[in-house]
Amino acid sequence: MKPLAYRMRPQKFEDVFGQDHLVGKDGVLTSMLAKKKLLSFILYGPPGTGKTTIAQLFAERSGLDYYFFNASTDTKAKLKDIIETTNYHDILIVVDEIHRMKTDVQDYLLPFMENGNATVIGLTTLNPYQSINMAIRSRCHLYEVKNLDEESIEKAVMNGIKELDVDIKIEKNAVSAIVRYSNHEVRTALNILESASLVLNDGDTLTAQTVYRVAGKMSHDLDDHEDHFYELLSALQKSIRGSDVDASIHWLARLITLGDLQAIIRRLIVISYEDIGLANPLMGGKVLNACDSAIKVGFPEARIILSAIVIDMALSPKSNTAIIAIDEAINDYETTDTGTIPDHANNRKIKLNPDIYHYPHNDKDSINDQSYLPDLIKDKAYYHPKTESSYEKALAERLKQIDKIKMKKR
Repeated sequence: MKPLAYRMRPQKFEDVFGQDHLVGKDGVLTSMLAKKKLLSFILYGPPGTGKTTIAQLFAERSGLDYYFFNASTDTKAKLKDIIETTNYHDILIVVDEIHRMKTDVQDYLLPFMENGNATVIGLTTLNPYQSINMAIRSRCHLYEVKNLDEESIEKAVMNGIKELDVDIKIEKNAVSAIVRYSNHEVRTALNILESASLVLNDGDTLTAQTVYRVAGKMSHDLDDHEDHFYELLSALQKSIRGSDVDASIHWLARLITLGDLQAIIRRLIVISYEDIGLANPLMGGKVLNACDSAIKVGFPEARIILSAIVIDMALSPKSNTAIIAIDEAINDYETTDTGTIPDHANNRKIKLNPDIYHYPHNDKDSINDQSYLPDLIKDKAYYHPKTESSYEKALAERLKQIDKIKMKKR
């Protein structure tokens, strides 16, 4: 017998949970079919939310010959066979993992999309604005397949009970446990339900304890290319930036559970300079030492080192003056005419006339009145120190001293 999740796959739009904006009575895909106006589109969203099912149901109702193509494993030759079979028109192609579409496949497919002879439904778990080539994306409408809420998962579980091979009852706490372990995926929820039913007989009651025993470790998305993973990294950074130590530890715990030590380390190093920065300049070195130690010992012990450094980072003074300064300078250079290197900072000009360069160490306090910015922006100030922290307050005083000395020499 086929798996429960397969047997429970929706047979019509009305059976699809949680995607009314797409396949409900007034959903955009429902309207597209009703008006017989078929457009190419991309469905994006987390695994197990129904992208493939929606594409299958749409294809079945489209009235077109339809085919499935996997951009990760299938070749241009297969695509050519598909299109040539239908005499180059009136075809619908469901492209799984469309973000992996190779250039030669894309170049072959684009003209058929352009003239409307081929309607394409792309499927991806990634953010299409970041992962899908512009040439494809611009020819498709983008529709999000949303994470399912708890109510939708509960409905799927209760419907699934009726399709089991055994006649059982289920405790409310057991339903909640399945929902929690499902990671918002109907497929996972039904798989857990089916596994749990294997240890029960007719008339038994499924309890939360049975779910915990059967389900084992909670389901997590382990793919560091998924948007969800980067959302967790972002939540960690925002929590450290916001000096919320408990939230920082919580998001770190989730990331540790996913097991990608390198991704955590990369983000912590960035945070130490982007968000803590010059308010606590020793933090960068401390983070690097902690990260090196975490790599040497590995998980599970690395969690202790990461916890210690994240607590330190969350409670540290914060300053973003470094990133503001460099981003403003980059923006100026990219969007305005900032001028050329001053002669006294240009090696080629200095070689022709060494007298134009004044060596700062020959002056008192190693400061002279020469400015090294281009003349067009000679009065521009990019760095604006915060004075809340003792170190950056000292930098601010030093900056004032430099400006004062330079003014006196002019």
